[in-house]
Amino acid sequence: MSKYNAGVSVIAPYFKTSHGVLYNDDCLNILAKMKTEVIDTVFADPPFNIGKDYKNGYDDDINHCDYMAWCKQWILECSRILKPGGAFFLYATPELAIQFAPMMGEALNFRHWIAISMKGTFHRGNKLYPAHYALLYYTKGDPKVFNKLRLPIEVCRHCGGEIKDYGGHRSKMNPEGVNLSDIWTDTSPNRHKKFKVRQGVNELKMIIPERAILMSTEEGDIVFDPFGGGGSTFQVAEKHRRNWIGTELYDSEHIKKRIEENYSISASMEPRFNFKELFNEDKQNEILRRVKGKGLPLRALTHIS
Repeated sequence: MSKYNAGVSVIAPYFKTSHGVLYNDDCLNILAKMKTEVIDTVFADPPFNIGKDYKNGYDDDINHCDYMAWCKQWILECSRILKPGGAFFLYATPELAIQFAPMMGEALNFRHWIAISMKGTFHRGNKLYPAHYALLYYTKGDPKVFNKLRLPIEVCRHCGGEIKDYGGHRSKMNPEGVNLSDIWTDTSPNRHKKFKVRQGVNELKMIIPERAILMSTEEGDIVFDPFGGGGSTFQVAEKHRRNWIGTELYDSEHIKKRIEENYSISASMEPRFNFKELFNEDKQNEILRRVKGKGLPLRALTHIS
């Protein structure tokens, strides 16, 4: 047993590794028990309420007002648990992102709307061809960590030649590549089917939470993901030695299997960080009481990552 987590009573995790803790529970239950300003980065990829079949019994088509009320609750709670300078990344469709942004802006500062290329979509009636998802990036005050990421020089996949000439200034460019911008065209929202842990369900490619985590954290920092889904965020955290806390209400076993297959040694160990210090056992469950009083559905659901 880790020396950090002995003798303290909190909700029992479903799964633990040397870097992380997963709760098979509603995110609002866990968030309500967490202390204020204890997390370095939040990455959230919620269900979009568009009628998607997650193949686990989750209803992704509820009253829109109820859905947005629920979203505001977990968004404000995720903002609360962020440390000063911490980062909050929220992945969504553009239509949802413009509604989520004011909620995030109540406690956080806007940094970027990152446009992530969405390939393989189809024409939708009298609207423009949809070509991107949004990754909202907010921080609590000035960012505590902002690591500048670089991309390799883009080359043709057929001939291997460089695609751009960079205005004749190629020789003066940084040999490590070009600065990452707020438009990501080198990825797509979904993992290839051969890498999915939940067959038939869209899952977020690792590169998306990976860039968010590398941009906003250092080794040993703590990442929180309220919608574990396929476990992309947690695998990235394991890969880059970030500590993590996660919740997932439907597919925790899939996440456990994924981490065990990729990081078997870590999955056999107790957490090396004091995750129990993040929780306040005496904190009253104000959010759940408020939800109950309004008669809103208690939902912390699966997500597509």
